[in-house]
Amino acid sequence: MAQQDRIPPPPPDVPAHRTQMVEQGRFCLARCTCGWRGPARRARSQARTDAERHTDGV
Repeated sequence: MAQQDRIPPPPPDVPAHRTQMVEQGRFCLARCTCGWRGPARRARSQARTDAERHTDGV
């Protein structure tokens, strides 16, 4: 994994689950600071939905 792909850990006053969108070619996926990674999606909106479901389920 390239260093720019890593999600920095959250500061102590921020909840443990912070997601971000990562683009890989034609695909987009969500990653979280807890280590969770969603499936690669062609639609950014679906990757965002995956991230929302992950943080809502925590």
